[in-house]
Amino acid sequence: MDQISQLATELGLLLQALNAQVTTAESCTGGGIAEAITRIAGSSAWFEAGFVTYSNQQKTRQLNVPEPLFVQVGAVSREVVEAMVRGAQAQSGARFAVAVSGVAGPGGGSPEKPVGTVWLAWGDGDHVTTERRHFPGNRDEVRQQTVIAALEGLIRRTVREIKNEG
Repeated sequence: MDQISQLATELGLLLQALNAQVTTAESCTGGGIAEAITRIAGSSAWFEAGFVTYSNQQKTRQLNVPEPLFVQVGAVSREVVEAMVRGAQAQSGARFAVAVSGVAGPGGGSPEKPVGTVWLAWGDGDHVTTERRHFPGNRDEVRQQTVIAALEGLIRRTVREIKNEG
């Protein structure tokens, strides 16, 4: 079993233990996180919905990301992924969520946001945390590393919740 499938399997077991659901809000990964989760048999018990909002218009339409943010800070920003994760939770009702927006390349980078720059946000109930990462490699490698980081972040949050309940 590959690393992504292992992470998705582990996440599913943790979510089942919590009787909780997860949702995804994806831009640069184009649904890769949701695909990884749903390749696991039985994931319908813990995967609620996946939003692939590649355009800014869809981020606003599906996830209620405020339009002015795109002009103020750009789509690849802490503020946008925070809004995406909150919107995904609100639209799906899932307790846990992850949102990603980044520059996978090969073009589209800038000095402030070079290719490989990805913002991730994780939601756990009312708590949202974000992280800016820079992944090396080509487009496929950046996207794969983003999926791994997203799943690892969800696992960390579910493990912490299980420890708090125990």
